[in-house]
Amino acid sequence: MKFEIVNPDSLAAPQGWSHGVLAPAGGRLLFVAGQAGWDASCAGAPDGFAEQFARALDRVLAVVRAGGGEAASVARLTLYVTDLAAYRASRGALGDAWRARFGRYYPAMALVGVSALLDAGALVEIEATAVIGKER
Repeated sequence: MKFEIVNPDSLAAPQGWSHGVLAPAGGRLLFVAGQAGWDASCAGAPDGFAEQFARALDRVLAVVRAGGGEAASVARLTLYVTDLAAYRASRGALGDAWRARFGRYYPAMALVGVSALLDAGALVEIEATAVIGKER
């Protein structure tokens, strides 16, 4: 699947995300429900922000792969975080986790600060849209 990155010159230059992603015709949309970085299936005490971010990415990618896609199939991500300061303080580790899974590819993204997530101890939840289908 070859996406066309859409970054209008009239908007600020994105770093670590894209303003928009245009999918080619013929792909199927896969909507991935929010995948938390911590939930009742996790043992012990909740991990820190960077570890939860990595786990949430892994869960998103598990759904995408089960649907027949790969990391490059992800067209959009929305990150819900309970602590924007922890997000900012963890950016280096988050970048490492991102690149280990997605390389230098960045889909359209949004970051939303929330007061809480459903799963007790969850600091981050990631929702995604992937396009599965056409050959590269």
